[in-house]
Amino acid sequence: MFKKILIANRGEIACRIARTCRRLGVAVAGVHSTADADALHVKSIGESIEIGGAPASESYLRIDAVIAAAKATGAEAIHPGFGFLAENAAFARAVEAAGLAFIGPTPETIERLGDKASAKHEAAAADVPTVPGTKAPSHDPAEIERAIRKLELPVMLKAAAGGGGKGMRAISSLDGLRDEIESAMREARNAFGDAGLIVEKLIQRGRHLEVQIAGDGNGNVVHLFERECSLQRRHQKLIEEAPAANLPPELRARILGDAVRLGRRLNYRGVGTVEFVVSGLEYYFLEVNPRLQVEHPVTEMVTGMDIVETMLRIAAGEGLPTAQDDITCRGHAVEARICAEDPNDGFMPSTGDLAYVSFPRDDIRVETGVENGSTVTPYYDSMLAKLIAHAATRDQALDKLRRALDETSIFGVTTNREFLGRLIALPATRNATFHTRLIDEEFDTLVDRTDDIDAGALALGAYFWMMRQRQSMSEGPWRSSGLTGWHMGTGGDGMSPIPLLHLESAGTSAEIRFAPLQPDGSMLIGVNDDRIAVKLSPIGNDEFVAVVNSRRETVRIRQKDNCIFVHDPRRAHTMIAIPYLRYISTSSEISGELRAPMTGAVLKVNVAVGTRVKAGDTAVVMESMKMELRIASEVDGVVTAVHIKPGETVERNAIVAVVEPDQAAQ
Repeated sequence: MFKKILIANRGEIACRIARTCRRLGVAVAGVHSTADADALHVKSIGESIEIGGAPASESYLRIDAVIAAAKATGAEAIHPGFGFLAENAAFARAVEAAGLAFIGPTPETIERLGDKASAKHEAAAADVPTVPGTKAPSHDPAEIERAIRKLELPVMLKAAAGGGGKGMRAISSLDGLRDEIESAMREARNAFGDAGLIVEKLIQRGRHLEVQIAGDGNGNVVHLFERECSLQRRHQKLIEEAPAANLPPELRARILGDAVRLGRRLNYRGVGTVEFVVSGLEYYFLEVNPRLQVEHPVTEMVTGMDIVETMLRIAAGEGLPTAQDDITCRGHAVEARICAEDPNDGFMPSTGDLAYVSFPRDDIRVETGVENGSTVTPYYDSMLAKLIAHAATRDQALDKLRRALDETSIFGVTTNREFLGRLIALPATRNATFHTRLIDEEFDTLVDRTDDIDAGALALGAYFWMMRQRQSMSEGPWRSSGLTGWHMGTGGDGMSPIPLLHLESAGTSAEIRFAPLQPDGSMLIGVNDDRIAVKLSPIGNDEFVAVVNSRRETVRIRQKDNCIFVHDPRRAHTMIAIPYLRYISTSSEISGELRAPMTGAVLKVNVAVGTRVKAGDTAVVMESMKMELRIASEVDGVVTAVHIKPGETVERNAIVAVVEPDQAAQ
C-alpha cells in the first residue's frame, strides 16, 4: 500500500477520499485554488498546495501544477476523484511519466473510453447493444446538423469527450437547430476542452441504469451490482439508488454480464461504471465512466465494500480484494444530491456565503465539502452535499432519506432540498415506475409555486429579530426612538400603531408590528392584518421550541446581517429584514438594463451599440457553475451600451448591456 497520496480534487470527494486513506494509514496531501484557500477539504486534508486561480482552467485542470504539488509533498500516487482531470488520458500518462502511480485506469483505457464514439465501438465489439447514431465525433456544426436530419427526431447531442450532462441537448424540433448545436459545442469545449459531438437516437421515457465494475488489469473483472439513476434533470442525476427496483432478474443478469464482458475486453484496471439506457426489456450501452462516480456510496452501503479502498489496492498492485462470489447485495440504499440551485428559477445556480449548515446526526451518511461560513463560488459544480440512507427495504430507505432532508438546514444560498423531498414523495418514485423524463413531466408538481405569505414563519423571524435588537441595545427597543421613532404600547392590545419592521420573503412582503413582551416570554406580533402570538425557547445549536398561536414545533433560526433564516417542519424561509423607517417602496418597471443573473464568465456577446433587439432576444451568453446562461432583452429597442466582452468575468447583477426601449414600450 502507498505511504502517501495526493488528492487532485476538491469539495466532498476530496474529504471522502481522505477519510478512507486515514483509515488505511495512508498519509494525504491536497491541492486548492485561490478561491478554495479556506475550503473544508483544505482544512480536512491538512496539507495542501495552492496551484492557481479560481477558474478550474487555472488550477484544478493544470496538469503540471498538480504533478509538481505531488512531488513537493512527497506523494507516491495521485487520486483524481471525479471531474476535472479524472478522465484525462494525458494527465494519467503524465503522472506515470513522473514516476508516480495513477489511481485509476491506464491511459490507454481512458483514451479508448474517454471519447463516447470510441467507447461505443468497444461496446459493439464486445457484443453489447448500442444506441443507433453517429459512430465518430464531429467538430463541424453543418455535419452535425446533417446527421440530425438523417435520424428520426427526437435525437440527443452528446459531448464526445465528457459526461455529467455537459454538452448534451435533447433535440425534438429543427427550429433553432444551429443555435442548439453551437451552444452544446461551446459547453463541451468549456467543460472538457473538446467541442466534438456525437448524435444518437433519443430513447424516450427510458431508465438510466449503471453497473459498477472493478478490474485488476490482468483480465479479472467483477461487478458490484447495478444502480438506478433515472431521476435526473438536464441529464444530471439528483437521486440514485442501489439496487434497481422492478428490474426483472433475467434482464439484470444480462446487463451485469455485458458490463463485466466489456470490462474484460478492455483488460480494465481500477473501478469504473458501465452505463445503460433501458426501455422495457431492451437496453443499450451509453458510455463507460473510467473513474469514481458521484453516486458510489449507494453501492458501498449495499455491498459493504469501500470502493476508494478498492481503487487504492488495485493501483498499489494488490489486485482485486474480493472475488465475485463473495460480493453480495444487502438491503437498499438511496442517495440525494443537495445542490446550490433554485428549481423555481430553472435550476439557476446560487452563490454566496453559507450562514449556517446543519446535517442529520444519526443513522444517515453525509458526504459534504461545506460548513458554516463556506463560500459557494460560480467556478465549480453546484453540489453541496450528498445524503445517503440505507435500510432493509426500499420503502424504509426512502422514508429515512426524506426525514434526513427535512432535518437538513443550509442557510445563505438557495438549494434544491425541498424539491428533493417532493421528488421522493412522488408516486412514480415510490413505486419505481420512473424514467429519465419524469422530472420534466412532473415539474409543476415538484416546484413551490406558492405566493402566499407564510404569516407564522414571518412572525417567528420578526420575534427573533426583535430579541436580537433587545440584546444589542442597552436601553432596549421598547422605548428606542433611534430604532422606531415612537413609544410602544399605544394600542388597545399594546400593538404599535405603525410598522416597526418590513420583511421580504419569496417575492412577498409584510409590515410587522409588535406588542410588548409578556412575562412568559410570548409576544403578539402583527403581520400585515394578522395578529399572531409567538414564543421562542432556545434548545441549542440554533434550534428553538416555537409556539405559534396553538401550534408547537421545533425550528431552526439564524440571522446574518439583515437576512433571517427560518427552517420550520414545512420549509426553509429566507427573509430580508429592514427597519420600517429605512424602507423605501419603489415600483417595479420593465427595465432596459440587462443584468447578469449571477457571477460567471462571458462566453458570447450577440449585440453591439446600435443593434436592434426584440423582447426575448439573447444578447449575452455566459457560463456559471458549468451551466450556460442566456441574458435576454425584456423590451423591444436599440442597444445603447455594451459593458462586457467574451472571456471577462462579471459579478451578479452587473449591467452587461443597456437597451433603450421603443417609445411604444415606455
